[in-house]
Amino acid sequence: MKSFYTLANSLSLFRLVVAPILAWMILYNRWFAASFLLLLAILSDLFDGRVARKRKEASPFGGLLDHSCDALLVAILLFILNITHGIPLLLPLLVVGSFLQYVLDSKALSGYKLRTSFLGRSNGIAYYVLASICIFSEGLGIYIPSTLIIIFSWILIASTLTSMSERLWTLLNKQK
Repeated sequence: MKSFYTLANSLSLFRLVVAPILAWMILYNRWFAASFLLLLAILSDLFDGRVARKRKEASPFGGLLDHSCDALLVAILLFILNITHGIPLLLPLLVVGSFLQYVLDSKALSGYKLRTSFLGRSNGIAYYVLASICIFSEGLGIYIPSTLIIIFSWILIASTLTSMSERLWTLLNKQK
C-alpha cells in the first residue's frame, strides 16, 4: 500500500477536520465564516484527486478516504441544516446509508476501487449543492424561500432512494 501520508490524503482529511467546526459555526450563526470554510472544503474536494493523479499517489485507499470524507462532511452539514433550515432528517440518514451501501457493494474495504454510477455521482454533487445553497445564502444575506430548500431536499431523497435501489438491483442480478 502506498503511503497514507500524502498531500492528496491531507486534502481529503481537511474536510473531515472542518466538518464539526462548520457544524458549530452554523449552530452559532457564524454564516459568513462557515461559507468561507465550506468554500475551502469544496476546493479541497476538487483538488485532492487531481493532486493524487499528478503526483502518482492515486490508490483505492485514497479514493475511499476521499469519498468517506465527502460523505461525512455532507451528512454532518445536512444533519445541522435539518435544525436550521428544516431539511428532512431522512436525507442525511440516506446519505450515510447510501454511502455504506456504495462501499460494501464496491468491496472497497477489501481494497477494490469504488464503483460509481452516474446517479450516485450526481447525488453526491447535489448534496454539496444543497448544503452550499443554505450556507452561502445565509453568509451572503440572500433570501432563499424555505419551500425551495424543502422541495430540493425531497427530490434528493427520491433520487438517493432510486440510486440505492439500482445498486441493490444490480447486485442481486449479478448473484443470479
